[in-house]
Amino acid sequence: MNAIQHGATYKDLLYARRRYVTVDQLREAIATVANGTLNARDPLIWGEGTNTCASDSKHFGAWDQNLTTQWHIRYGGRGVMIYWHVERKSLCIHSQLKSPSSSEVASMIEGVMRHCTELEVDRQYVDSHGQSVVAFAFTKLLGFQLLPRLKAIHSQRLYRPEAGKPDAYPNLQPVLSRPIDWELIRRQYDEMVKYATALRLGTAEAEAILRRFTRENVQHPTYKALAELGKAVKTTFLCRYLHDQALRREINDGLNVVEHWNSANDFIFFARRGEFSSNRREDQELSMLSLHLLQNCMVYVNTLMVQQVLTRPEWKGRLTPRDLHALTPLFWGHVNPYGRFDLDMRTRLDLN
Repeated sequence: MNAIQHGATYKDLLYARRRYVTVDQLREAIATVANGTLNARDPLIWGEGTNTCASDSKHFGAWDQNLTTQWHIRYGGRGVMIYWHVERKSLCIHSQLKSPSSSEVASMIEGVMRHCTELEVDRQYVDSHGQSVVAFAFTKLLGFQLLPRLKAIHSQRLYRPEAGKPDAYPNLQPVLSRPIDWELIRRQYDEMVKYATALRLGTAEAEAILRRFTRENVQHPTYKALAELGKAVKTTFLCRYLHDQALRREINDGLNVVEHWNSANDFIFFARRGEFSSNRREDQELSMLSLHLLQNCMVYVNTLMVQQVLTRPEWKGRLTPRDLHALTPLFWGHVNPYGRFDLDMRTRLDLN
């Protein structure tokens, strides 16, 4: 940036970075761009707005003299995780910096509750790491659906809705387990609502609440009730998942979108070998939010560019509904990340 003849020195740029680039201001900018993208979309091209979102984590290398960086067994290196929440048309509505050992279930709930965009999430796609029976219970109490893509689908069990009918559902006998204890759920219902309300209002962190309800605390009566409710909700979901092919495709499509978002991370965040070169958590969060903002800006500009092209007469009627379904605003073949960065605040892109 400093090599370009725009009249600003390195000290000027450093001052602007320290004075104006903060965590709160970046999150506000991200919300502004995300809401602008949602409002600018043409429903004839992108379809009607949906309230679906997919979430997944991405590993980034990082310096290790801090409390967030840990060695990750699966990726074979030190680093941190960023947990993204990406809606169906490649717009990221929330990002979180987390350690590799922290709960993805907590991050999933935190993102749905704390994102600052206009999107009201009611269907959340996750992979196997983002779900548990307790997660199914809390998402039911919080009013949105948890739709996971389960890795070990062949080992899942279905729970009986009531006791005293061992011969019911003869075709499902090999996968049926014990009945749900509805009485336990009734006795602990007020306690479950209390914890769900704390999650919704933010009076306690999701990580802290979920840490109380693990297998190490299996005798906790509220944990038992949450597990029973989660097993009932999960059984209903599994029946829908196995019966409805359209639901399986919907979940797979949603998770493919967040995987595509992760692919763009490597293209944009290429400097310094893609590592977070700081031991300060605030600096790491600034890097994460800057990446989040840049990708959302690219999605916003690409959305306007695609709409501008498809409104031309020669393109009208050429794309079928299936073509439009496959259309994405997250592409970067036209971007040169190593090019010139001309800083001229008096010019604008020629987009409506």
